[in-house]
Amino acid sequence: MRFKPLFAPLAADVAVEPREIERADAVEIVLAPSAWSDVQVEAWLDWTDAPFSSRPDLPLNGAVHDWAERLAHAGRDGGVFANAAEGRRFEAELTGAVLLGLTAVSDADDRASDALRLDLSEPEAERRLAQQAAVWRRDRLAAHAAEALAQALANVADAVARCEGDAAACADPASNPALTRAAHVARQCGAADADILRAIKGEGLSAGAAPPADAAQAPLIVLAQPDTAAVGGPLALAVAEAALEGPVVAVFTPADADAAADATLAARATLSLPALAAAFGDDFEEALAALTALLVTALDLTLDISSDDRRAAARPITLGLGGLADWAVAQDAAAPAAPASVLAAKLARWANAASADLAARLGPCAEWEAVKDETLAALTERGEPVEALRAHGRRHAMISLFADDAELSLRLGVSPFAATDVWQTADGEVERRLRPALAVALTRAGADVEAAERHLFGRRTLAEAPGASHARLRELGFTDLELEGIERALGSVEDFADAFAPPVLDEGFIGDVLGLTLAPGEALLPRLGFDEAAIRAAADHVFGRPDLSDWDAAPEALRSLLSRSGEALEADLRRAVEPFSDTPDLAPVTLDWRADRLDLARALADFALDGRRAAVLRRAEAPADFRLRLPEVEAPRRAEAALEAAPRTVERVVEKVIERDRTRRRLPDRRKGYIQKASVGGHKVYIHTGEYEDGELGEIFIDMHKEGAAFRSMMNNFAIAISIGLQYGVPLDEFVDAFVFTRFEPSGRVTGNDSIRSATSILDYVFRELGVSYLDRRELAQVTPEAANLDGMDGAPADAPQPVPAARFISKGFARGAAPDNLIVAPFGRKEPSPRTTPQVQAQAGPCPECGDLMLTDRNGTPVCGACGAAPKVQG
Repeated sequence: MRFKPLFAPLAADVAVEPREIERADAVEIVLAPSAWSDVQVEAWLDWTDAPFSSRPDLPLNGAVHDWAERLAHAGRDGGVFANAAEGRRFEAELTGAVLLGLTAVSDADDRASDALRLDLSEPEAERRLAQQAAVWRRDRLAAHAAEALAQALANVADAVARCEGDAAACADPASNPALTRAAHVARQCGAADADILRAIKGEGLSAGAAPPADAAQAPLIVLAQPDTAAVGGPLALAVAEAALEGPVVAVFTPADADAAADATLAARATLSLPALAAAFGDDFEEALAALTALLVTALDLTLDISSDDRRAAARPITLGLGGLADWAVAQDAAAPAAPASVLAAKLARWANAASADLAARLGPCAEWEAVKDETLAALTERGEPVEALRAHGRRHAMISLFADDAELSLRLGVSPFAATDVWQTADGEVERRLRPALAVALTRAGADVEAAERHLFGRRTLAEAPGASHARLRELGFTDLELEGIERALGSVEDFADAFAPPVLDEGFIGDVLGLTLAPGEALLPRLGFDEAAIRAAADHVFGRPDLSDWDAAPEALRSLLSRSGEALEADLRRAVEPFSDTPDLAPVTLDWRADRLDLARALADFALDGRRAAVLRRAEAPADFRLRLPEVEAPRRAEAALEAAPRTVERVVEKVIERDRTRRRLPDRRKGYIQKASVGGHKVYIHTGEYEDGELGEIFIDMHKEGAAFRSMMNNFAIAISIGLQYGVPLDEFVDAFVFTRFEPSGRVTGNDSIRSATSILDYVFRELGVSYLDRRELAQVTPEAANLDGMDGAPADAPQPVPAARFISKGFARGAAPDNLIVAPFGRKEPSPRTTPQVQAQAGPCPECGDLMLTDRNGTPVCGACGAAPKVQG
């Protein structure tokens, strides 16, 4: 095979520069072409993890040069090249094509497994489908269970590691409450007690808590008659059931079944059509033909490295058309499928010619005789020349034009087609832009490209905006000061509502000028009378839209293109390419995550009725935040069960009246407590509490900052009255229930408190705060403790709470410096709310006559022991 110097001369002029690429363990400095983005360079560095030599004076440390040299050496030894000079030209051309960004090749993967095969005409087909679905379902559930179990055991070990104190006590569940809870969860996840003990000792932690990732599942190739799939009978439902659990490829001819099986073993390469067109212009077809021959040779040499018998016999290769949608739109935006079909036909012809040339030198593949007649018939029907194939055969039993390889696309910088894409600027910033192919198409159609960009990316200003315009806002009371603040905010915020909320707008302006009081998280514009459509129109004017489907100024010739999604366009182009590929289009079609087997069976029937060659159906993953709303389940109560089983007896209840001591319980002279500063409706309030040694509230002080003397004195004396009541034994619950929701001014929004956001009066705020802090009355808070970050750490709450320094909560002055610096508050100290409040029962004095435990309680007039469940007779 002869190679003309085409890519190497251009690659010699490629500008390269040192790039700092952040890797997992270090920052690596390598030479790379200047036109490549950092993402591309990093993808190529991942590829160079293969054992290539390090040559820092060459791009990518010489990895591409070493790889091409290895292939050239294998070709010279295998008789691929007529002489050494031809081998050197191959090496230079292959290296140049890669450095120009025209192609990326995937090495042969010996770990690829043969696909499973099944013919629906077999008698046991339905049973085998059910068995395979059961295997996939078992593996999926086992993986989830193993992950949960590994995490639970890791939490057990973490509970021991985070405990500070005596090592023996930390490893004892009786002394470490966090360990107790973690061990119970691990047991519920299926861990044996021996595994829990090993986790407590720290065994098995070096491998990590998460199970290793499973290898890719081998697909199941199902050969189905089109009529069988179209009618949706039991066999079609069985195929759909299996597709819910794993990778099922339904094909409709034996040849496509063989090709789909070989596709999993193929050596793959992807061509960048936009890069090739940009580099060669009018010489595009000549360059594409040369690149095709070069890649067919490179992939054939790659297969020689493989030790897989099936791959060695069939020698399947894949030439993917990267950036096909961009290239086709740039050629004919009104009908991009037409140039895509013509290009695929030419590429297939060039690939067949290169394969036949290799077969003339090295002989056809072992499976050529098995596929010869069918392949020649298909090529003749398409009008391709077959003389060379009849004379020499083909080196590759299967040549596919579909290389769905994300790594290859990443190395070439090829992305799925959309109205916008991302690009890296000269200073390293990543920005969105109008897709170049669309920009070319719009320019040719005479459209305003800048107007299209404004439609996509917005204007970041409310000037001339529909809906919420400057004029409309002025009518509502907005002045130049507020509008200027909104305009500044629109340049940085991501949510439109954030530009109309504090601190962009002053709270005094919202309350005094607009006369509104907003609840936490409530948007301002709906309260001002703007409907959803007006707000959406203004937001689109500011931030832009996801595509050009609703662009009023779109050229008539491009409306069909712009109205379709990128996925729909690429699907149409793949259908145009499919007739020229030995393999059918195996790109999966993803259905909604709630789809069932009937939905998949209908989709399979649609593929069969449309004359498609294959159907690969998937169900999308459920959203990560999806949760079922399940009713709470009460835990069984042993005492009530024993009471129901015991015979009912009627006993006389003796009531004992105990008079409470009415003496005043005085606070210690040196007492602890806390100070809470907040603002209610713009009025500052300070709450100072005093506590007994056991932490019970004993006094409060209320100070209103900068208020009138009469009002401040009234609040001070009210606090004294409450304090005296508390010291004489009045429960704090009584005060809270009496004063919450009282309504008088000042009232409104509360700032400075992490659990209360609004109050109807000062007293409402004070007793909400006391109820939340001392009584755990969380229903009085407007923010959950998790969202409020009540553990004292900054930022959003983490899934696994961390220890907090005790100095965050303990007064250094109160302790007179006695608290050690390394004292922490462990996360298991936080009290978790119970799922459901269970009825509380009053304990009676005296032991149980049956077991002696002091757990005798009154149940509907009958004494019951809470320890043994007995209902003993009580002496009157």
